[in-house]
Amino acid sequence: MKINRGREAGKQSKRRSDVFTGEVWMDFVLEGDGLMINDVFFTPGARTYWHRHELGQVLYVKAGEGRIYSRDGNGGTIGPGDVVHIPAGEEHWHGAGPDTFMLHMAISLGGVDWLDPVSDEDYGR
Repeated sequence: MKINRGREAGKQSKRRSDVFTGEVWMDFVLEGDGLMINDVFFTPGARTYWHRHELGQVLYVKAGEGRIYSRDGNGGTIGPGDVVHIPAGEEHWHGAGPDTFMLHMAISLGGVDWLDPVSDEDYGR
């Protein structure tokens, strides 16, 4: 058993740019046994690249407004209190709306495959 007091001890907030468009910050909440939980803060218009999770992902929106879409076009706007389940292997992206910040907790299971950047056309659906 492991109890974390809000975040992974000794880990600092990290600015992510390698697989994100725009300014994105991440706090490590809990890691281990194929599980990764992070608080992710997106500035307006910021978003992940297309990606998929080996065993799936759950997002819990804490503040702001965002967007999430799968390759087949499913998805839409998400806001505080919304919980999204992304099944294993589903290619998707998520991020803030164009005029608002978004903070979500991301619970990722298994490995992640990062793919291509999300085009402005796909972002603006």
